[in-house]
Amino acid sequence: MNAKLEPGLYIVATPIGNLSDLSPRASATLAAADVIACEDSRVTAKLFNHMGVKKSMAPYHDHNADRVRPALIARMASESVALVSDAGTPLISDPGFKLVRDARAAGVTVTTIPGPCAAIAALTLAGLPSDRFLFMGFLPSKQKARADAIAEIAAVRATLVFYESGPRLSSALAALAEGLGDREAGVAREITKRFEECVTDSLSALAARYADAPPKGEIVIVVAPPGEAAPASEADGDTALAEAMTRLSPARAAGEVSKALGLDRRTLYARAMELKDGG
Repeated sequence: MNAKLEPGLYIVATPIGNLSDLSPRASATLAAADVIACEDSRVTAKLFNHMGVKKSMAPYHDHNADRVRPALIARMASESVALVSDAGTPLISDPGFKLVRDARAAGVTVTTIPGPCAAIAALTLAGLPSDRFLFMGFLPSKQKARADAIAEIAAVRATLVFYESGPRLSSALAALAEGLGDREAGVAREITKRFEECVTDSLSALAARYADAPPKGEIVIVVAPPGEAAPASEADGDTALAEAMTRLSPARAAGEVSKALGLDRRTLYARAMELKDGG
């Protein structure tokens, strides 16, 4: 018999593919909870069938969250409520952060039972720098919004992690190549399942690979950080100065180029005066 859980909210990570990845603590928590808040009861029921238990489930997803959240929080005063997503760690590109925020505001005890997360699993598979990374979830579906989102992160010096679907994979990779440059990247799919795969190549090569054969299942894209820019040379400074001086005085041109290229402003000003005199 499972020990009674104290009232509160329990954030429970569930398997992203292989059901054997459910931790003993997560299994015990789900079995003992009074109610399970889940995205899709049909998906969560498969996990409970694997566990051999039957549980009361309350749908909690983007479409009903605002309506059902107050009632769930009210139940937490006297009941244990476990929050799960369809797969992986709740709140990571899934509904839930408002439930946690409002539960904490109401004085409810919030406990996490950590476990699988597709973004972290893909990062470990891709062989790209993992000391700094930025998780972006799903890119917008519309072309302009997607391009704008990519432009916002183009200069971020960290590995980038995205979720994507099979039908959109090739176009997303092509958009990333256009907006970020043709960086090294990895496409991970079927993580923890029998046909787990992580393919690494340049963004453009990966876009071509999947253009005519979009894969099935949930997919994670991992993109390397931008490479180190080569230091600006004197020739770069001359070129930039010549352009800037068509619009600005030598002093202001030197200031603009210094800021843009990281070159010494006094040296640039002296060179600007030489260029002005035909040197």
